[in-house]
Amino acid sequence: MKFLLLSVVVILTGCQSLPFTNSNAESDITESTIQTANSVEINQALLADNNIDIIHPIADVDFYLNDTLKNTGFIKESNIWPRIRKQLTFNIPTQQRLITQRDWFAKHPTYLKRVAKRAEPFIYYIVEELEKNNMPIELALLPIVESAFDPFAYSHGRASGMWQFVPGTGKRFGMKQNWWYDGRRDVVASTEGAIQYLKYLNKFFNGDWMLALAAYNSGEGRVRKAVRKNKRLGKPTDFWSLDLPKETRAYVPKLLALADIIKRPQDFNLSLYPIDNKRVLSQVDITSQIDLAKAATLAGITLAELQHLNPGFNRWATDPDGPHRLLLPTQSVDKFKSGLSQLSTKDRLAWQRYKIKKGDSLGAIANKFNTRVNLIQQVNTIQNNQIRAGKYLLIPVAAKSLDSYIFSQEQRITKKQNKPQKGNKLVHTVKSGDNLWDIGRQYKVTSKSIAKWNGFAPRDTLKIGQKLVIWKKQENKSKSANAKASNKVENAIMRNITYKVRSGDSFARIADKFNVRISDIERWNNLDKKKYLQPGQRLKLSVDVTNNI
Repeated sequence: MKFLLLSVVVILTGCQSLPFTNSNAESDITESTIQTANSVEINQALLADNNIDIIHPIADVDFYLNDTLKNTGFIKESNIWPRIRKQLTFNIPTQQRLITQRDWFAKHPTYLKRVAKRAEPFIYYIVEELEKNNMPIELALLPIVESAFDPFAYSHGRASGMWQFVPGTGKRFGMKQNWWYDGRRDVVASTEGAIQYLKYLNKFFNGDWMLALAAYNSGEGRVRKAVRKNKRLGKPTDFWSLDLPKETRAYVPKLLALADIIKRPQDFNLSLYPIDNKRVLSQVDITSQIDLAKAATLAGITLAELQHLNPGFNRWATDPDGPHRLLLPTQSVDKFKSGLSQLSTKDRLAWQRYKIKKGDSLGAIANKFNTRVNLIQQVNTIQNNQIRAGKYLLIPVAAKSLDSYIFSQEQRITKKQNKPQKGNKLVHTVKSGDNLWDIGRQYKVTSKSIAKWNGFAPRDTLKIGQKLVIWKKQENKSKSANAKASNKVENAIMRNITYKVRSGDSFARIADKFNVRISDIERWNNLDKKKYLQPGQRLKLSVDVTNNI
């Protein structure tokens, strides 16, 4: 995740930390992560503090893009791994942090196969782009560390896409973001942006790729500060000697561990999932907006496959203002181009003639048909927002039912909101003045839980009228339940920890996270809640770890 400026360090007294867990990787890990401080966070001292929140919101889509390789077995000459292996140049030092990461990967071959299958449609393109830009080939493995090669991955720190850009850094490196399209998830745009960002970081750190990679994870300012500190103290300034956040200290070793495994898989008794060393995807210029369902039909592939290859498009159609391109299986390009050439511009979208009713507004009509006001204005040559009842508008609409576009932003959120949770499901409609903290207090849930249930980051802006799903625990006021609760308190196992304040923290947020009272935090640390907490400040907390040890 890019530019997450302050770390969290939790030091557990009287309890050993657990071995390395691949916190970036899979939904079967992240989906089970509860919203208060859990066993992973406490026992592992938040080893992957920010990456632990990487979410994979959709199921993988199987592609059959290299049937020849799969049907004939492992063919060395046509496999991409030897091509990568020949170009590996990073030094692999004997460092315990690296060995720990490498051992984990070696013990989890099913994970390596899963991410390789995700990478299969895209890695050839990434390798080609790195070679064109004279960049280290090891960077082709970076999306494994960042997102497990999932272009739909997002984090509660607002990072998105296989290269995990936050909104600001994405815009800084050319990734357009609007209602129709998010370039951070676009494979082409995000790969181009990542290469430019990594070039910049490498130059910033005078050609030191280890420092550049550390900065890609936590920001160049933080790494530069660590370098300057070591210089002042007369200490070495290489990556391994720097005082960096725990996530960053594990981040670079993960990449090097993967490179070492790719270099000599036989030494770890591993067989790499074979991927064709040939172009399986091609960019096609479509010149203007098109419904994704129509594009899929023209290409002879499913809508789900098209959306998976073009994850940057948020809605049912491409962005009317571009980019006007699609990634398609190379074998489908000729068929697509032939069909597209026979399709008139107006037939690229489906249309509905709509009679304006009394009280209608362009905004309400756009919401009704899941489109944008400016597109309705453009199609109907309307210069302002004034419309008259009784007149007709031509509205571009989805060619299929909206739930057919299973990877659109709305459907990903709907799937997230409909996922069964414990408790009663409530729906809260956002009104003026609402914020996550107040909504959480109203329903007695955490703001982070609300964000997770509804598929967005806790710092994202709420919109008036937005529907939020709330899962509220059922209250059992029976005597037996009260007795159990009392017994649970009596048998609680408490541990003292030290918590390092991060940017954006407050007394309420910390109390919420660790299930303690604000008054206790004040008492334990001789503080007044009226005073602001400072990033980097350390707080003493007494935490119930009954279920975590």
